[in-house]
Amino acid sequence: MPSEPAEWFSTWFDSPYYHRLYQSRDYAEAQEFLSRLLAHLHPKPDARLLDLACGKGRHARYLSEQGFEVTGVDLSPQSIAAARQFAHEQLHFQVHDMRDSLPYGPFDLVLNLFTSFGYFQQEAENVVALRNAAAVVRPGGKLVIDFLNTEQAIRALVAHETKTVDGTDFHLYRHFNNDFIVKEIRFQDEEGQEQCFEERVRALTQERFEEYFQMAGLRLAEVLGDYQLRPFDPATSPRMIFVLKK
Repeated sequence: MPSEPAEWFSTWFDSPYYHRLYQSRDYAEAQEFLSRLLAHLHPKPDARLLDLACGKGRHARYLSEQGFEVTGVDLSPQSIAAARQFAHEQLHFQVHDMRDSLPYGPFDLVLNLFTSFGYFQQEAENVVALRNAAAVVRPGGKLVIDFLNTEQAIRALVAHETKTVDGTDFHLYRHFNNDFIVKEIRFQDEEGQEQCFEERVRALTQERFEEYFQMAGLRLAEVLGDYQLRPFDPATSPRMIFVLKK
């Protein structure tokens, strides 16, 4: 039998070109957001935090620097290998697929940030991932899902652009297809070979998320609309940031 094709995120996130393309992401803005979010949620000083889909651990490191015990998990072995150079007694990193039960926990606060959700081909897997996250939230704890405002993102979709980073021309093509926002990334690698990767994020609406939350036994406390933590406005907000309670 032919083997199943690899899921897009399992190959692209481990590619050095992924990290090259996104190396200029505004981490100062991200840290300001995290600082505001912590002030807004005010976890106790001895709180245990989970960074779910932590990448190379930059945000988990920042959370740890604020005095919390932090565990970061990600399905990319290369990202976790890079993150582990910063691990210490209060900061741990593990390779983990959020569709699998989490053997770590419980946690006072679980964070899934910067659109690290909705990648899976089967919609039921999103609910499985949320149930797994909910299972490790301590009673009275919170879960935060930070996702793009899908409707606004589709309206503002830029069909094609080229970004040149460290000598590589990345040609980016975006479209909406079969319930997914798709970004196709084409470039020549350093050996002159044509490469093509995809990013696929399911176009989840607030209503669909709320159905997921109900199935996962989570209660929606509030929806924020941007990294300044203003209230969510479906017409204008760039983000949907869900604060959930168990």
